[in-house]
Amino acid sequence: QLVESGGGLVQPGGSLRLSCAASGFTFDDYAIGWFRQAPGKEREGVSATRYSDGYTYYLDSVKGRFTISIDNAKNTVYLEMHSLEPEDTAVYYCAADRTYDTLRTMTSHSRYLDLWGRGTLVTVSS
Repeated sequence: QLVESGGGLVQPGGSLRLSCAASGFTFDDYAIGWFRQAPGKEREGVSATRYSDGYTYYLDSVKGRFTISIDNAKNTVYLEMHSLEPEDTAVYYCAADRTYDTLRTMTSHSRYLDLWGRGTLVTVSS
């Protein structure tokens, strides 16, 4: 099971840290991705990471602003978000998978990923 938290309302330029807590498994053999879906738009992959080799990857529009990290002791993946823009407004989901292990493959095969959380809403507005 994956449970996201940390969403909320923030002003443009502000920061949030999202958490994705796992239960029932550990991240050792998984890739973990953060996805988002804005109203009226398709879901897109934002970032992904692998505990096994420290791989990280980011959507171009969030590079330099978002950072993904794993705290294996807490079985939690974080997405630090800075310099938030109204365009970042969306429901953010985390997902984990043992087969698809890059942001590109997790995104293109998102309907087949092993685990999904229920999402947390991020609203960037003044």
